[in-house]
Amino acid sequence: MPALKLHDTLSRTDREVKPLDGKTLRFYCCGPTVYGPAHIGNFRTFVAQDVMRRVVEASGTATLHVRNITDVDDKTIRDSQKAGQTLTDFTRGWTEKFHADCASLNLLPPQVEPSAVAHISHQVAMIEKLISKGHAYAAADGSVYFRVSSYKDYGRLSHLEDRELRLGASEAASATDSDEYTKDSLTDFALWKARKPEDGANYWPSPWGEGRPGWHLECSAMILEYLGEDFDLHSGGVDLIFPHHENEIAQSCCSTHGQFAHHWMHVAHLMVDGGKMSKSLGNLYTLADLQKRGYTAAEVRYVLISGHYRAPLNFTFHSLDSARQALQKLAKADKALSLLTSNLSPTSPGPFQDAWETLLNDLNVPGALGGIFGVLNKLKPTAISAEEAAAARNGLHFMLGALGIVLPPVLEEPTADVPADIQALAQQRWDAKQAKDWATADTLRKQLEAAGWLIKDSKDGFTVVPKA
Repeated sequence: MPALKLHDTLSRTDREVKPLDGKTLRFYCCGPTVYGPAHIGNFRTFVAQDVMRRVVEASGTATLHVRNITDVDDKTIRDSQKAGQTLTDFTRGWTEKFHADCASLNLLPPQVEPSAVAHISHQVAMIEKLISKGHAYAAADGSVYFRVSSYKDYGRLSHLEDRELRLGASEAASATDSDEYTKDSLTDFALWKARKPEDGANYWPSPWGEGRPGWHLECSAMILEYLGEDFDLHSGGVDLIFPHHENEIAQSCCSTHGQFAHHWMHVAHLMVDGGKMSKSLGNLYTLADLQKRGYTAAEVRYVLISGHYRAPLNFTFHSLDSARQALQKLAKADKALSLLTSNLSPTSPGPFQDAWETLLNDLNVPGALGGIFGVLNKLKPTAISAEEAAAARNGLHFMLGALGIVLPPVLEEPTADVPADIQALAQQRWDAKQAKDWATADTLRKQLEAAGWLIKDSKDGFTVVPKA
C-alpha cells in the first residue's frame, strides 16, 4: 500500500513518511501543559497528529508514538500554588481531564507518555553534557543557559535570519524571564532556572544549585530517552517552531551525535469567527463548553479535521451544525449499505481509492472527505449487488477508521399521517419533476405549501412533512 507524503517544515518539501529502521515509525508530539483544560485550539493539533498516525498505521506501518506531559513550568507552579495544592496533585487532576477529553475525541493514546517531573535527572545529565562540550554555561545565580552562538545551524528550522532571531529572543525573554540579564547573549535560553522565592516548594537539586529545568529542555531529554538520538518525525503547532523546536534541535544535536528529527510536521492555528482565540474575547472554547451547548465530541472532531492541517482553520458554530449534517449523511449511507450486507472487514479503501490517495497527499483531509461524499452520492443501494455493497461498506469504514470518525445513531425524521389527496398531489409533483416539467412541478409544490405541507426530495424519492 502506498505511503503517506507529508510536508517537511525543515526542507520545505513534501516527503514520504517512512521509518528509518524500515519497520516502525517513531515520532514525538509536544503534549499539553497541564495547568487547566485544553481548548479546541490545542486539540486541533492533537487531532491532526492522530489522523497522521491512523493513516500511517492504515498503510501497514507500525508506530511508536511518544507524547509528553509538561507538569512543571511557570504556569503549573503559579496556578498550583493559587489552588493551594501540591504540584503533583494539581497537575494529576488536569492530566486526567486531558485524557478524558482525548478519549471523547477518539484520539489514539500514545504508546509512551512521559512527564517532565519524572525525567528531571535525565535533563540534568543533558545539561552536564552541554556544559562539558562548551555549549552551555552557568550564571552567578545558579541558572544555566545554552550558548546559541556555539551552534552554527541555529535557525535552520524557522528559516530566520540573525536579526530576526535576536528580536524573537528579546520578545520571548521580556514575556517570560525576569533574569534575562544574567545571560551572556540575548539569544541564549535557559536550560536550568535557579530557585526563586515564588517557586515555593517546587525545586530540585542540581550541580548548579536548587532550581528546575527550562521548558525547552524537557522534550529533548524525554526524546533521547524513548526515541534516541535519531528518530523519524516530530510534530507540534506552528507556534512551537520558534523558539521551542529551534531550541530542541540545538540542545539535542549539541549534546549527542545524532541528527534529531528527520521530518517535521507543524499544524496551523485555529481561529474562531475569523479572529484569534483569547480569554478576553470569551472564545477560548473547551470541549466541555461545546458539549454544554449540545454538540458532541464527534462533531467537534469532524470540524477540527475538516480543514487542511497546514492552513488556518476558522471555527464557527455553523461549522458544528454542518458537521452534524455530514455525520448524519455518513451514518445514513452506512445504514443503507448495512441492510444489503453484514460483511464488515475494512482492510482496503475499495471504491474510495481516490479519496484514500488524496488523503496520502500531505494529509489532505478536506479533499478526502469530498471524495468520500462523491462516491456515496453516486451509490444507489437499491441498484447494487450484495458484493458491491460489501466493498462499499468496507471501504467506507476503512476511510472512517483512518480519519477517526465515529458515526452517530441515525436520526429518524418524525413521521406524520399524510392525507391521501396530499400524497397524490406530491406524487404528481414528483412525476412532473422526473419528466423535467419544472413549471408543473413548481406549481404543485406551491399548492402543497399552501395546504401546509413540505416536500423533501432525495435521490430516489421524496418525503412529505408538515410545515413547522
